[in-house]
Amino acid sequence: MLELGGLTKSFGQTHILKAVDLKVMRGEMVFIIGPSGSGKSTLLRCCNRLEEPTDGKIWVGGVDICAPSTNLNKLRQDIGMVFQSFNLYAHMTAKQNVMLALRKVQKKSKAEAEAIALKFLTQVGLAERADFYPSALSGGQQQRVAIARTLALGPKVVLFDEPTSALDPELVGGVLQVMRQLREEGMTMVVVSHEMRFARDAADRVIFMADGVIVEQGPPEQVFGAPQHPRTREFLSSLNGH
Repeated sequence: MLELGGLTKSFGQTHILKAVDLKVMRGEMVFIIGPSGSGKSTLLRCCNRLEEPTDGKIWVGGVDICAPSTNLNKLRQDIGMVFQSFNLYAHMTAKQNVMLALRKVQKKSKAEAEAIALKFLTQVGLAERADFYPSALSGGQQQRVAIARTLALGPKVVLFDEPTSALDPELVGGVLQVMRQLREEGMTMVVVSHEMRFARDAADRVIFMADGVIVEQGPPEQVFGAPQHPRTREFLSSLNGH
């Protein structure tokens, strides 16, 4: 579903990503973990061209998304992205936030956009909050609205960039529950997150990145239970406070 070939990103003399190769299969949930500054978020942002790769190729469903002919509006419907900050419009209700791109980008009628918005707000457990403004929603509810907004466009892949890091601990569970449900429905997802317990429970594959390269990858029980590389071991033990 998603393939990176030799993906490289530099800012001046600083090489953030160093020829990364990665394949994500349809319906797979891949977690990317690693220290700050290892290139995780930059990798995600290259996948929907919020960052332009310096070199390398990215294919989504077999289509080269770095080709000059790529329609970025269409691309960003196919590759949804959920950020740390929820980026909701404060002057619009939850439902209006979800409807916006359906109306503007997909040119759906108001009635159709409204029906789709309600369907996805129901899916994330917020049907009864559809007419609330963001200021009346908790952070976790706002993030679930942001996920509904992404899903409503019918993406092939959803990228999650630290989706729970701005949330109070007791609000994290609702967001993770939605992600778990998406996995059961077969959504292809790439997740950058510090939620190691969730990665261990829910991921199909865990990728450990450091210094702009993939150091190690495998099923969660292997990466967490018997990491092969000293960098991975060091990173995981630093998290456990050992």
